[in-house]
Amino acid sequence: MQRRSVLKGAAALAGSSALAGCKPAPPSTSTAHIQGGFVGQAWERGHAMRDRLAQGLPLPAPSRTHRVQVLIAGGGIAALSAARALRLAGTSDVALLELEDQAGGNSRGGTVQGLRCPLGAHYLPVPGDNAPEVQDLLEELGVRQRVAGRWQYQDEYLCFSPQERLFIHGEWQEGLLPTQEVAASTLAQYQRFAQLVDQAMRAQPFSMPAMRSWQAPGGLAPTHQALDAIRFDTWLAQQQLDDPHLRWYLDYACQDDFGAGCAQVSAWAGLHYFASRHGFQAPGTADDAHDSVLTWPQGNGWLSEQLAAPVQAAGWLHRGHTVMRIAETRQGVEIDSFNHASQRMERWLAAHCIVALPTFIAAHVVQDPPDFLRAAVQALDWAPWQVTNVHIRAPLRDRPGAELAWDNVLYDDVAHGGLGYVNAGHQRLNAMQQLPTVLTCYRALGGNQPGASARAARQQLLAQTWEAARDQTLATLARAHADIYEKTTHVEVMRYGHAMAIPRPGTQTVLSRIGQPTSTAKRPALINGERLQALPTPSTGRLHFAHSDWSGYSVFEEAFTRGLYAGVSAG
Repeated sequence: MQRRSVLKGAAALAGSSALAGCKPAPPSTSTAHIQGGFVGQAWERGHAMRDRLAQGLPLPAPSRTHRVQVLIAGGGIAALSAARALRLAGTSDVALLELEDQAGGNSRGGTVQGLRCPLGAHYLPVPGDNAPEVQDLLEELGVRQRVAGRWQYQDEYLCFSPQERLFIHGEWQEGLLPTQEVAASTLAQYQRFAQLVDQAMRAQPFSMPAMRSWQAPGGLAPTHQALDAIRFDTWLAQQQLDDPHLRWYLDYACQDDFGAGCAQVSAWAGLHYFASRHGFQAPGTADDAHDSVLTWPQGNGWLSEQLAAPVQAAGWLHRGHTVMRIAETRQGVEIDSFNHASQRMERWLAAHCIVALPTFIAAHVVQDPPDFLRAAVQALDWAPWQVTNVHIRAPLRDRPGAELAWDNVLYDDVAHGGLGYVNAGHQRLNAMQQLPTVLTCYRALGGNQPGASARAARQQLLAQTWEAARDQTLATLARAHADIYEKTTHVEVMRYGHAMAIPRPGTQTVLSRIGQPTSTAKRPALINGERLQALPTPSTGRLHFAHSDWSGYSVFEEAFTRGLYAGVSAG
């Protein structure tokens, strides 16, 4: 109630200025005073080494040699999870090589003008019982605890209300599913889609992590294979679901999780978005409610920071290293990395290597890559993303309707990959600290039309100046907030060329046949003392592959679980 009172008061003050004169001056659209730039990924590091390999140039001789029991190549969530598994198992001789100056992959957090904000993923759905590994992590971090025999999540980590709103028809509505000024036929299609999702959930369970539903000795269930064989928009057409509002919402959902729309992803992926969680709730149903999500001012950066802290404290984390070569030998594994601080090549000799790199990078650096790695790369494509953090100094003039929420989406922008903005200050406990704040704006560039090229979008993203990215973002926000130019003080742009794998038709079928449980694990996986069933871990014996790519799409649950079991396999 305190937060709502403050926001409403700010809106009243903004509106009162119009009463003081006959007509308010038109808002300025100048961006000359707004400073900022690109942040995050060190493109020049990775691309310089990539170009060297592409030109066939020999690598410099290593200037020094290190010996470790386990080396982890990569520093995203899968890598940090693998490090945690090794640490909990008592393995102490570990090194983790990370290209960037900050570990966390696309779950990193940043700071703009002293305020924390996401640089990538910004929430985690409250995990279900299919993800005991993630539940165990959250218990370890104090996010959840058992009270009177029942699990409870700490209030400060659960997303505060109001959670979501949509800008449509010139005003804001509560929730993201369009409900204002929609026809009865639209509501009927909402109901029909909810029924189909429920049927799919009962016919063959969907789970997150996805590999928990893969059938031994390998592959998807026949019903899931059929869904994986066709595009989501094709399946929707077969079901006579053609309402533009429903299609808009499903495009939004697919771009949100997969970086591409219904015309790009498989029907399996489109249904998995809902069926692996809590289904699809049509308006007016008894269980029509928001899913519970966990979030922090820096988004999932909070989780990556918690995972990275003990790795850094143990001296395992080596930043600014580009992994150039991974070779399995009779004695172990040789890894060559370029140290950007010293500008020298270094060699690492390890008994085991956890390859926590995107598969397309792994295929370049692993010598004589195994057939399953080649197959994965051929089955995958990756969506580029742009994440823009906008620092505002004062309350924005809002349009009528629902008040400022955590997640705010503009209907017309979704067709262009725009997924709205998150208010990074939403989780502050003191409502008087709401402003200034940071609006984190997301744009998925994998496309929502048949034949859209992620490669072309990636090239365009890299060629664009930060000023162009700034101006595009502010022009979009100005549709709902006319004074955005006046109130913005600083803009920082994060670019991901390969933010996440796109689960196109056929992807799950290929990946589900790869990496069945191996016999290399020296110990069972234990969560709170309970032995868990082994999950697929692509492995050659000494090389253990862990990345969300192996699940075909990028979410925290997939990356974390794959990292854990790679650590189990290598430990």
